[in-house]
Amino acid sequence: MRDSSITCESCGTPYPSRGAPHRCPNCGGLFDWSGMFPYQVPSDARLPGGIWRWQASFGLPELTDPVSLGEGNTPLVEDHFHGQSIFYKMESLNPTGSYKDRASSVLATFLRSRAVTRAVEDSSGNAGASFAAYAARAGIQARIFVPASASGPKRRQIESYGAQLVTVEGPRSAAAEAVERETVAGVVYASHACMPFGMAGIATIAYELLDQLGSIPGSIIVPAGHASLALGILRGFKALQTAGWSDHLPVMRVVQSSACPPLWAAWNHMPAPEVEGATLAEGVKVLRPVRMNALLKELDNERDQVLAFNDDQLRAAREELAHRGIDVEPTSALSWCGLVNSDPKLPEPIILVLSGSGLKYGGN
Repeated sequence: MRDSSITCESCGTPYPSRGAPHRCPNCGGLFDWSGMFPYQVPSDARLPGGIWRWQASFGLPELTDPVSLGEGNTPLVEDHFHGQSIFYKMESLNPTGSYKDRASSVLATFLRSRAVTRAVEDSSGNAGASFAAYAARAGIQARIFVPASASGPKRRQIESYGAQLVTVEGPRSAAAEAVERETVAGVVYASHACMPFGMAGIATIAYELLDQLGSIPGSIIVPAGHASLALGILRGFKALQTAGWSDHLPVMRVVQSSACPPLWAAWNHMPAPEVEGATLAEGVKVLRPVRMNALLKELDNERDQVLAFNDDQLRAAREELAHRGIDVEPTSALSWCGLVNSDPKLPEPIILVLSGSGLKYGGN
C-alpha cells in the first residue's frame, strides 16, 4: 500500500509502512483515503476477472498477488416499478453471499502483503463470514466475534471456513468491544469498518455499473450500517467523474432501520439514538458508524437523502422482492423500502443494491 494514499483523518500521519494497525498509533484516529481513489481503466487482457480488473486502482504494490475467490462481476437484473426502470445489483451473489467479499478480498491481500498470520474481526455475520473465507484463502488464522443473536446460517458459515467463532452476549457493540480487548495482546484487528483498504474494492460496484449500463445510473439506493458500502460506492462514482467518465453523480438514497438510525438522526439534525433497538435488519444495527462523518460530508444536501424504515415495512419489502423472484436477507430489503418511499420521480435508471443473500437468514 502506498503510504501517501491513506492517512489519519485526525493528525495526518501516513499509514505505517510496516504492521497493520487499525487506528493511528500516534493519536488513535481513524485512517482513511487522503484523496480520490486512483481510478484506472483496465488495459491488460491478462488481468484477472471480477474486481481485480481494477487492481491498479487499489493502491497496492504492482506485483501483489490477489487473494481472490472470484468476487465481483455480479449480475444486474432489470425490473420495473410503477413505470420506472429499476435494476437490482446482485451483491448477494458474491462468493460468500454478500458485498463484503469485495472489501475482504482487498483487505486480505493487504494483510498477506504485511505477513499477517493471525487476525480478529467482529461482525453481525456477513463481514465475519466473508473475512473468514478470505483469511482461509490467504493462510491467515481468523477469530471472529459475533453477537449471540447473529443468525445461525452466518455463524455456521464462519465456522465452516475454519475460523474460530466467538459469540458475545449483549448488543452488537459488545462484540466490537470484545475484539478491542483482544488487540491489547498485539493481534491484528482486521476491522471491516476501521480498516480503509477494502473500500477501494467496494468502489468497483460503481465501475461495474458503468460497464453494465454503458452510463452512470440516475439513482442508487443502498442500506447502511457503518456506511462503508454507501461511501465506497459514492467515492467510486466520484473517481469516475474525476477521470472524465461522467459529468454527474447518481442521486443517493441511504437507508437504515428506524430501530437503530444514527445516520438518519445526524442527517436530520435529530438526537443520536442511545440504544440498538431490535430489528430484522441485523446487518445495519450499528449504533456508532465508523464512516458516518465521512459519508455525511460527501453526500449532497440538496439531492441525496438518508431514510429509515421499521420492521413492518421491511417485512413487506422482503416479501415483495421474493414475489419478484429475488431472495435477500432483511437488511437488503431496505433498498426496496427506499424505492417505495422515495420521490416518485427519482432519476432513472434506479439501482437497488442487494447486499446479502436470503440463504444467510434464518434461525439459530
